[in-house]
Amino acid sequence: MSHYQPGILAAPVPLQARHLFFAVQTLEAVPAALDALVQLVDSAAVVGFGEPLVNALGTHIDGLRPFPAVSGPGANNPSTQQALWVWLHGVDRGELLLRSRAYEKALAPAFGLVQSTEGFRYKTGFDLTDYEDGTENPHDDAAVDAALTDSGASFAAIQQWQHDLDGFAALPAQERDHIIGRRHGDNEELDDAPESAHTKRTAQESFTPEAFVVRRSMPWAENGQAGLMFLAFGHSFDAFEAQLRRMSGLEDGIVDGLYRISTPLTGGYYWCPPVIGGHLDLSALANMKLSTGN
Repeated sequence: MSHYQPGILAAPVPLQARHLFFAVQTLEAVPAALDALVQLVDSAAVVGFGEPLVNALGTHIDGLRPFPAVSGPGANNPSTQQALWVWLHGVDRGELLLRSRAYEKALAPAFGLVQSTEGFRYKTGFDLTDYEDGTENPHDDAAVDAALTDSGASFAAIQQWQHDLDGFAALPAQERDHIIGRRHGDNEELDDAPESAHTKRTAQESFTPEAFVVRRSMPWAENGQAGLMFLAFGHSFDAFEAQLRRMSGLEDGIVDGLYRISTPLTGGYYWCPPVIGGHLDLSALANMKLSTGN
């Protein structure tokens, strides 16, 4: 198997990170920008290509599709699909800022920055609700099987969720536990939690086929708002999408309790190419032909 981008499976989540989302601005400059990207990306970055970029290149990646706008009773998951996503991680905010600027300059004028969101680790990997995140993540060989294709590529699903932290904190302790499905303090899963509890909505082994993904989510906070940059890697989008549809109530009419205290703001799907010889392997795009869509 080809090498995968190392940040996909590196644990724990990094201390600091930046999510950069780009749109295509000058199509003719894209090949040169991709050449620069291949040289720039290192082990402290993960890069994903969205369907708008792949379509613009006149090529195709099996399994890649745009993020679906999934809505249900009391749940709305918008699609804000972008062309290119770069996830930078490290330990120093200043260094990440400078690296972000380097990517912006290297990708211009082909790509324009649409969104830049900082992430950070809370405690040992907690959500800002103060509940542990990613408890059921697969590990070792199981993580490889869940997150990677045979070539070493991966598919990333990303949503930015905005929390109502004041509203959540105002709820009784048991009600907060029942929204999450775990007991605050010891992270014990609650058998008596309602069917709307997040743990029951997303129990990966309860799907057919089982819906395992590798979560690499991190909190974010800016301009007085805060929440979770949800990030999941899979060998396809199918497992994530099955979970999202059930969370939204499309499977049985029961909506995940998370929607009571958190709202998805964005949603995107990205293909993360493998790495060969320390560089992104873009051979799957080798026959690319720039397409204006006309």
